[in-house]
Amino acid sequence: MPNISQALSRVDGLVDRVANRLIWRFASKPRDVKTDVPLVSFTFDDVPDSALHNGAAILERHGARGTFYIAGGLAGRVEPDRTLISPQGCADLAARGHEIGCHTYSHRKIRDMSGAALAADLDRNADYLRRSGVDAATTNFAFPYNAAWPLSRRELGRRYRTCRAAGESVNRASVDPLMLKAVEIRQPETEARALTGWIDDVVARPGWLVFFTHDIASRPTSYGCTPETFDHLAQYAVAKGCVVLPVERVLDRLGW
Repeated sequence: MPNISQALSRVDGLVDRVANRLIWRFASKPRDVKTDVPLVSFTFDDVPDSALHNGAAILERHGARGTFYIAGGLAGRVEPDRTLISPQGCADLAARGHEIGCHTYSHRKIRDMSGAALAADLDRNADYLRRSGVDAATTNFAFPYNAAWPLSRRELGRRYRTCRAAGESVNRASVDPLMLKAVEIRQPETEARALTGWIDDVVARPGWLVFFTHDIASRPTSYGCTPETFDHLAQYAVAKGCVVLPVERVLDRLGW
C-alpha cells in the first residue's frame, strides 16, 4: 500500500495535469503560429551551471542561442548531482546573446501562492536579475514543475509575452501564448537522442518546436542529458534547415 506521502504526491500531480489541460482546452486569447519554415527553440529550466558551460557553448557552436529560465532563489545552490548557476553566470549568458527568462524566484508551484505573493515573488526575481547584471527585463516565463494555474493568468499576462509549460507537442495553428507547449529532453539517453523525430515532425509541417531541459552533463540528472546528445539535437535541427532562435526572437518573427 502506498504511504500517505506518496498518495498526496499523486493527488498533487493529478491537480497539475488537470489544471494544465483545462487551460489548453479553454484558451481565451489564442495567437496564430504562421510560419513557412520550421522554428526551434532550446530552453533551460532552473539552469544548472552545466547548462551555461555546456549547453550555451554547444548552441553557440551551431550559430544559435537559447532561452534560460532563471529562478533567483536557486542561485549558486550546491546539490548532490548539480550546482545551480551564479549571478555572474546569468550576466555571462546575457552578454553572449542568450535570452534570460523568469522561472519565479522561489521556484514554488504558482498555485501555492496568492496573487499578491506571486507578484512579490516575480518582482523579487526581476530585482535579482538586475542586480546580477542582466540589463534587459525578462519578457518570457516558464512554470516551475510545468504546473500552471488558471488564477495566475492575469498577473502573468500583465508581465510576460509567453508562459511555457510542457505538453509534448509542437506549437501550431492556434496557440495560447500563456501556455506554450514544449518537449522535454531528459533521461534515458536513448530516448533523448531519439527526439530528432520531433525535429522531423516540425520540418514536415512547419510550426514552433520548443525543447526544454535542465543540466547538460557527462553524468546528467534524470532531467538532463549529455553534451553529446544535446549537440546531436542542435546539429540535427540546423542541418534540417530549422531556424533556431530564443523564445523572444521567435515571437518577434511571428509578430506576436
